[in-house]
Amino acid sequence: MTIALDHLVYAVPDLEAGVAAFATLTGVVPSAGGAHPGGTANYLVGLGDGAYLEIIGPDPSQPGVRPRAFGLEALTEPTLAAWAVRTGDIEATVRQAREAGYDPGSIEPLSRRTPDGTLLEWRLTRRDDPAAVRTTPFIIDWGSTAHPSASGIPALSLASFTVVHPEPASARGPLDALGVTVPVERGPAPGLRAVLDTPEGQVTLG
Repeated sequence: MTIALDHLVYAVPDLEAGVAAFATLTGVVPSAGGAHPGGTANYLVGLGDGAYLEIIGPDPSQPGVRPRAFGLEALTEPTLAAWAVRTGDIEATVRQAREAGYDPGSIEPLSRRTPDGTLLEWRLTRRDDPAAVRTTPFIIDWGSTAHPSASGIPALSLASFTVVHPEPASARGPLDALGVTVPVERGPAPGLRAVLDTPEGQVTLG
């Protein structure tokens, strides 16, 4: 089963302000991705090798709505909150992970509309997780939908991506069950760290 990095989730409390700050920091203006049911919207930046960065926040077209996804309900500062790995057979990947001792959760369908009205549909795994930052990735299967990284979005290079955890061995277990290879470093709290090569030099998101 081939598992690849699909995208990193950079959650921001104010989407328009977060995108503007990212553009200033990196010299690259993210592309509008679209709105999701549930009150979120996103912007995208390619990371190379079929991966991308999703900047997600409350949908500006729905003022007053504080969505719960990725901790946005209580978020006060931009945070690299989650990440996804891609598979072409989500049922088989979930089954293999469970056999290896880790349950990725239920498989659920999601969708969003792009600014031009195109409907994108995919399936992903979801499990109850109160953590502010999720060091174990969720699984995504785009099916027949064109991958967002193939849509000509602005791009940067991902220099490195690291999982940080007070107990690296415990963080490593679910990753091994999923067949995911990523560096895990010891740190004071669970977190994610991405280093981007940008026109403004290297930028670290965490």
